[in-house]
Amino acid sequence: MNKRNQTISRRKLLKGMGIGAGALALAACAVPQATQAPAAPASGEPTAAPAPTTAPASSGPVEVIYWGFSGGLGKVEEQLINMWNEKQSEVKVTPQVQGNYEETAQKLTAALAAQQGPDMVLLSDVWWFKFYRAKALMPLNDLLKEQQIDTTDFVESLWNEGVRKGVQYWIPFARSTPIFYYNADMLEAAGLPVRGPETWDEMREWAPKLVKKEGDTMKVAAFAHPGAASYVAWLFQCVIRQFGGRYSDQDFNIKLTEPDSIRAGQFYQDTVNKEGWAIASKDVTKDFVTGLAATAMLSTAALAGVLREAQFKVGTAFLPKERFFNCCTGGAGLAILATTPMEKARAAMKYIDYATGNEGGAFWPQNTGYMPVRKSTAKSESYQKFFEQVPQARTAVEQLPLTEPQDAARVFIPGGDQIIGKGLERILISNEPVEQVFAEVKATLEQEAEPVKRDLAALG
Repeated sequence: MNKRNQTISRRKLLKGMGIGAGALALAACAVPQATQAPAAPASGEPTAAPAPTTAPASSGPVEVIYWGFSGGLGKVEEQLINMWNEKQSEVKVTPQVQGNYEETAQKLTAALAAQQGPDMVLLSDVWWFKFYRAKALMPLNDLLKEQQIDTTDFVESLWNEGVRKGVQYWIPFARSTPIFYYNADMLEAAGLPVRGPETWDEMREWAPKLVKKEGDTMKVAAFAHPGAASYVAWLFQCVIRQFGGRYSDQDFNIKLTEPDSIRAGQFYQDTVNKEGWAIASKDVTKDFVTGLAATAMLSTAALAGVLREAQFKVGTAFLPKERFFNCCTGGAGLAILATTPMEKARAAMKYIDYATGNEGGAFWPQNTGYMPVRKSTAKSESYQKFFEQVPQARTAVEQLPLTEPQDAARVFIPGGDQIIGKGLERILISNEPVEQVFAEVKATLEQEAEPVKRDLAALG
């Protein structure tokens, strides 16, 4: 094997992360050789994982350093990891908290450039692809086969997002979709059907009955929009498609200035600035659970927290439709770094099998709100009992077959989510003209897409 193909170029790594020359000058001179890591050949077909040729396996458990969740989700994940560590003695997973998705990805970039880093990492939907472009992720096909993991049991729409040219690089774990949350008590008090609106036009009809004001002060909004930091671009991605528009196609042709895309943006702006029944919120989840907003689109991952904090009956429903129904996937998955020694990579895959399987893969979503990523888990007797106890959790699983993969402009263009999100803030908060803002966002996305196109062409 060519030594150059076994080594992650520091310059290519930082370039793939979208980091400029200034940051490059601050990093170390090289990243370590990817010891025993199988590499995908130009054809895209996985190679057989070579047998370890370095030091013999230790007599104790193989330790896998893992960078995962922080906060409340991190506490649940720590329980999951403890369950794994206590049930067997071959593999010990050691979690290390780095922060949120963005902070973890930034620290991982720096760690790899400094010849450090974990063995396994949690990467969000908008970050894993950047590390793939930098050739920092290990191809997983052979490890999956060696562990005898039935990949057909994974939900296809979730599994396929981590595949490039037939090779798996990213395993679905903490996967989510947006769902529609509603305050059932408020709907009932307003004399409205106690369910989610079937269409956005129906929501417009309901909204005046839900809004409560004291003078010019909004006491209860019918709906709340998040800001860029809370991933408004993820949620609006569904709405723009419901209106017949798109951010882009898979070839990175930006579609934001097409008529249906503009129409969707104008709808969002009007809900706040013209019709006045929605608010631009700094914390949508908080505003919903405290009763400031009667409805909201939130991630399925928010469900456990919402049910715990809300002092009212919470309902969940499919997203409203306009011309079409649309819902996208989201969340995070697990990856093994290309620098991970093969002994540790095999150990990491054993944990991944557990964390996504019918034991760990049921504990995790039932205690967070994420979705089960394997079909057999959702069909299991224990999960059916869970649905009886928490019927709101059924919505995401039933909506899942109708979901679409995410838009290329949001997840594949570096910073695409925030570029779009900041544009949406301009139309929601600053009330700037939609056509002007979307034209400027389009130009920025087109510029940022060029290195992605070049890298993908070079990868073959």
